[in-house]
Amino acid sequence: MSLFTTTSSINANLARKLIEAGEEKLHEMGIASNIAIVDTQGFLITFLRMDGAQLPSIEHAINKGYTSALFGAATASLSKDAVPGGSLYGLNITLNQRVIVFAGGEPLLHDGLLVGAVGVSGGTAEQDQQVAGHVVQAFKDLVC
Repeated sequence: MSLFTTTSSINANLARKLIEAGEEKLHEMGIASNIAIVDTQGFLITFLRMDGAQLPSIEHAINKGYTSALFGAATASLSKDAVPGGSLYGLNITLNQRVIVFAGGEPLLHDGLLVGAVGVSGGTAEQDQQVAGHVVQAFKDLVC
């Protein structure tokens, strides 16, 4: 039995490729957004702020990635339980208010293990989710 844990995170080269995939999708959709790729602990690996992207969405994109990495879940999946009366009510004001409970954050899983996450912000919740899903698919295409 080992006394130590190990984690593997995607590297900067792969993170840049995922940013490119997200940017291509955003161009196709005709919107400007922010995209963050984070490691397994939610720390930023690489980031894109497209020309014209909303400035408040910079932190939202990074925090969506952070949330998704920490919880190993899509940010949208946390929303139903984070409403008043829900089992996770107040979750969004924890961890220095960095937890995001609306669409646009997705974990990146390889062989069932978390290796990073993506956060997208700047469009509607549906648009952010669509781009994040596209980045997840690009990740699968590149590593599987």
